[in-house]
Amino acid sequence: MLGAVVIAAVIAVPLFRGNERASAKVAVAPSSVPVKVASAHRGDLDLTLKVIGRAEAYSTVNVQARVNGQLQALLFTPGGQVKAGQTIVRIDPSLLQAQLDQAQGNLAKDQAQLDNAQTMLKRYQPLLGKGYVAQSDYDTYKANQGVYSASVKADQAAVELARTQLGYAQIQAPFDSVAGAPLVYPGAQVTANDTSIVVLNQIRPIRITFAIPETGLAGIKESMARGAVPVTASIPGAKATPMQAELEFINNAVDATTSTIQLKARYANDDARLTPGQFVEVLLPTTRLTNVVTVPVVALQNSPLGSFVFVANADGTVQQRMVTAGPSSGSQVVIEKGLTGSEHVVTDGQLLLVDGAHVHVVSDNG
Repeated sequence: MLGAVVIAAVIAVPLFRGNERASAKVAVAPSSVPVKVASAHRGDLDLTLKVIGRAEAYSTVNVQARVNGQLQALLFTPGGQVKAGQTIVRIDPSLLQAQLDQAQGNLAKDQAQLDNAQTMLKRYQPLLGKGYVAQSDYDTYKANQGVYSASVKADQAAVELARTQLGYAQIQAPFDSVAGAPLVYPGAQVTANDTSIVVLNQIRPIRITFAIPETGLAGIKESMARGAVPVTASIPGAKATPMQAELEFINNAVDATTSTIQLKARYANDDARLTPGQFVEVLLPTTRLTNVVTVPVVALQNSPLGSFVFVANADGTVQQRMVTAGPSSGSQVVIEKGLTGSEHVVTDGQLLLVDGAHVHVVSDNG
């Protein structure tokens, strides 16, 4: 019995040592963490300023009549597009046409009298030298010619005025625009330079107006010195591609109440994405930083000891590198100390990492 026990003990010892080796191998074999990486970059970076703005019509016209009369017809679709030169309003022209006819009649009458006076003057001028016509009669004919000549000029001016007034009976759009709701309707009596008929808004191009803190004005001027300043605008919540505009106006004074200054950008708006009054998010460049190291913002991590990033090494491990972060712009952040610009930093998977951990890089597609 004793011999059997000893044999069993001897057999059990190797089995136990084999399990111990297996456990040791499992503990030693490092696990590989899937991560995504991006390259640190050394170069120039434009700092950006993000504010809220609002779209406004490039031009707005409150259409009013230039003559008194009864509104005869509205020749536009409310809310629809109108073209430059398109007739959009017609006022009853009958009274204006009558005034033109009257002026033309007066002109014809005075022109006939002038022609007669000139004929009489030509007829009596040779007779004056022969003594057949008195000097006083000749002077009267000459004076009549002057009077009728002046009357004709006045009549011509009256005809032009009446013709112009008649032209005002039809109102044309001054530019391509969108018509608003009618403010009066056919049948209403309109008064010259007083009654508003419709508001036209030019939206192609359109302006984006916004205000920035006065502290950012120096950076904007610095950016303008380098050339045209691009302005990126996007509609909050929309997934469409941001709109590219260009800064074209800086107000001439800072608002002392808000310590901000108004700026405006021009956007072509060929796609009609913006409507006057609509809110937009505005992004514009300010100061340019030169020869700086940048990494994606998502690579930067924080700890009680400060900010750090995980640097991916060529041997498949990562190094926890303490860094000093600077200003950020968009998706990039400046690293003032800790990186040279040649590293690859982890941008996804950091929560599973420790210093020296083994990793393998995966793409966005898996």
